[in-house]
Amino acid sequence: MPHVAPRYVAEGPQVGIRHFTHEDSAEFTSRARESKELHQPWLFPPDNPSSYARYASTLIEDPAKAGFLVCEKDDGGSIAGFININNIVRGAFQSGALGYGAFAHAAGRGLMRQALGLVVDHAFGPLGLHRLEINVQPANAASIALARGCGFRLEGFSPAMLHVGGAWRDHERWALTAEMRVPAGQD
Repeated sequence: MPHVAPRYVAEGPQVGIRHFTHEDSAEFTSRARESKELHQPWLFPPDNPSSYARYASTLIEDPAKAGFLVCEKDDGGSIAGFININNIVRGAFQSGALGYGAFAHAAGRGLMRQALGLVVDHAFGPLGLHRLEINVQPANAASIALARGCGFRLEGFSPAMLHVGGAWRDHERWALTAEMRVPAGQD
């Protein structure tokens, strides 16, 4: 299923992160369909070619977004998940909101924690951001554990914050600033 893909933006021992391409459609949508039970009711990644084309185009073309595929290095670069920085605001704010999801075959193996660390380093390094925020539905224990495990701190609660799966959902706000970041290998 994997194809020859562009170089990684950053690499860890088990994963590399790279930007989305339109050529990733078949693998991404197949993984999304295989992972519906894991994802729902928390998120709904595109699971067909037309919705993937719209999704990827936005991540590729919109300067207020940066999308990263999490790829397994020892499995020919197969897609293990995704992490997106959305709502990038420049100027005095220098902030972005993270969204992410693992695919079922890769869940629970520590790949997303490694990848999230790479994305955070990239955001605070080359992208020049100062603050990242993760908004998580309170019952999504795996996502909260990932945020906490990567050094994000709970900042608050936002009732009916995001429209997910046909309803307005409450979210916890987790955040990390460049000053709070523990350098890789020192955590």
